Amino acid sequence: MEFMCGVTPGSMPRHRAECYHYLLDAAIKMYQLGIDWTTPEHGPINSAKRLRSVASPGVPNGCHTAKSSKHCVVLDIEGTTTPISFVTDVMFPYARDNVRKHLTSTYDSEETKEDIKLLRIQVEEDLKIGVVGAAPVAPDDAGKEEVISSLVANVEAMIKADRKITSLKQLQGHIWRTGFERKELQGVVFEDVPEALKNWQSQGMKVYIYSSGSREAQRLLFGHTSYGDLRQFLCGFFDTTTGNKREARSYFEISQSLGVDNPSQILFITDVLQEAVAAKSAGFEVIISIRPGNAPLPANHGFRTISSFSEI
Repeated sequence: MEFMCGVTPGSMPRHRAECYHYLLDAAIKMYQLGIDWTTPEHGPINSAKRLRSVASPGVPNGCHTAKSSKHCVVLDIEGTTTPISFVTDVMFPYARDNVRKHLTSTYDSEETKEDIKLLRIQVEEDLKIGVVGAAPVAPDDAGKEEVISSLVANVEAMIKADRKITSLKQLQGHIWRTGFERKELQGVVFEDVPEALKNWQSQGMKVYIYSSGSREAQRLLFGHTSYGDLRQFLCGFFDTTTGNKREARSYFEISQSLGVDNPSQILFITDVLQEAVAAKSAGFEVIISIRPGNAPLPANHGFRTISSFSEI
């Protein structure tokens, strides 16, 4: 080896170390080029050998993906993992029916003060642009009951309009937390979801949620299902604080957070065509979920569709 590097047997140890570093660098470069330095003919490296030997780049927290070109899966909730009817017929009504009770019992807490602050800001913006249902929020000196009544009126209008805004989603998450803690609510997912989450985890893929619901609400839903706590299969949660789900910029931000080399290494599954278009514009691979109760898709939309995660 020393003669190959141009170092004589009488050279100092420093030269020998430099020689080994040179050989190591050369071996690494050969490997990157797909050349097997362990064979005399220096043929191509067996693909299976490479998958076993090299950790997948760009996947945070030590999660590797030797079995798939996709490193991450990002899932919508409503109409994708969970029936729309559960959200519209159970979750939303629960928040609407309990908003006054929640605000009354927690009015002086720091958490609710922050919720009220965000709602005030949102209502002020809505009044400026003439959003239907927006009404002035009573000032603090008007008294607790007046403030709460004006907030309830705005929140009910927001829920009725299915507004995808952070102030509403944050408050709803706090109300739902009480419901789950009291076992008045239980998260619902389609029957194919738990098995798919387990399979993706076993393949070394990281799974995330991106929903208009707050991150707390997401964690509550997946943490309290009839299949048990499914959060063990989830690596993180994104909500509207990341950005609007119908804007490509939001998906670019997610790809930066996940640390992949290329956005195409992320699979996004949603039931909403506009979200699919936005994610595709950001470079994601996209599949549209066809579930009972989902809105029909226009013809020639151009996306692959599935009715169960078992099809992936």
